[in-house]
Amino acid sequence: MDSVPGSIGTSASFALRLGQAIFSSASLFLMSFGVGFYSYTAFCFLVTIMGLVIPWSFTLAILDGYSILVKCSIRQSGILLVIVIGDSVLSILTLAAASSTASIVDLLLRANGPFCPPRLCIRYQISAAMAFLSWLLSVASSLFNLWLLPALSH
Repeated sequence: MDSVPGSIGTSASFALRLGQAIFSSASLFLMSFGVGFYSYTAFCFLVTIMGLVIPWSFTLAILDGYSILVKCSIRQSGILLVIVIGDSVLSILTLAAASSTASIVDLLLRANGPFCPPRLCIRYQISAAMAFLSWLLSVASSLFNLWLLPALSH
């Protein structure tokens, strides 16, 4: 139980964290590239959450990389509990932001009005898809670390 693939300090965790940072950055870039994103609360929510996920994932990717290079285990129950709670909260918020963004974009595309030009709306759709991919990696990281937590609390 001590070597759960994907848990903190493994190369799989490093890949998951790097993927989270890349997909979150892509989502943030695509959303904020358009000047009209601030007109909708769901879009602002996505930008805010991606702004939180990027430093969280990048910091933990650096921690994983350091742990791999130095071959030093950072598996202490207190630290792991903070990481599991942080991952869980951010994954729920990421799912909420991605879902609300996707639903607003779908609503705007179906309205066929001047609210969202098709080219801009497609960019917003891709941003929501990137946020969903970031959520998928985030929830995987959270579950892998949650799986390891009972083994460390003995």
